[in-house]
Amino acid sequence: MGRPKKPIITIERQYGSGGSIIGKLTAEKLGINYYNRQILEMTAERCGISAEHLESAEESVPTSFLYSLLLSSNPARSLEDNLPLSDKVFLMESNIITEIAEREKSFVLVGRCGSYILEDKGCFSVYIYAPKEERVRRAVEQYGISESKADSIMRKADKRRETFFNVNTGRTWQDKDQYTLCINSADLSDEVCAELIVRAYKEYNAVADE
Repeated sequence: MGRPKKPIITIERQYGSGGSIIGKLTAEKLGINYYNRQILEMTAERCGISAEHLESAEESVPTSFLYSLLLSSNPARSLEDNLPLSDKVFLMESNIITEIAEREKSFVLVGRCGSYILEDKGCFSVYIYAPKEERVRRAVEQYGISESKADSIMRKADKRRETFFNVNTGRTWQDKDQYTLCINSADLSDEVCAELIVRAYKEYNAVADE
């Protein structure tokens, strides 16, 4: 009897590792949909708030499990009414991601705690990382960030992603043991990284069929 299939690919990535580009290439190679910022835009449309405003809230430090204490201040209001926007963003995005998983058999999702949200549905989870100097180089050469600011922007972006993941999942973002596949993108092209994911994904699911 084979392992359970994991038809959805989720990608967590360090800033400047190329995770978003690699994720898009992976989706193209497999002929499936790719979701990243689209989740934020769907959430913004659903709640009638600008994507920029939601993105700012998404990057704020959420209160996680402590928000239930807010009910005591006004029991007549629902739990969601009492939540700070930073927590509502995670709940709304989680609902949208789950809805997508219910209607699409396979897709690629970058970020937004996808490996945690979709764990019960089965996901092939990937973590993409690279040494600091390589990520700074990409930020300067591909993202157009000035060399003097690249290191600071990289550290702040990683901290936001780590905090968002750790608080909402109760796990450690950079703990490689929780992912199906981890890739150091430093010495590999984005194309090769995507091909590695596709090959590993297909091999994994082929074993699941046996």
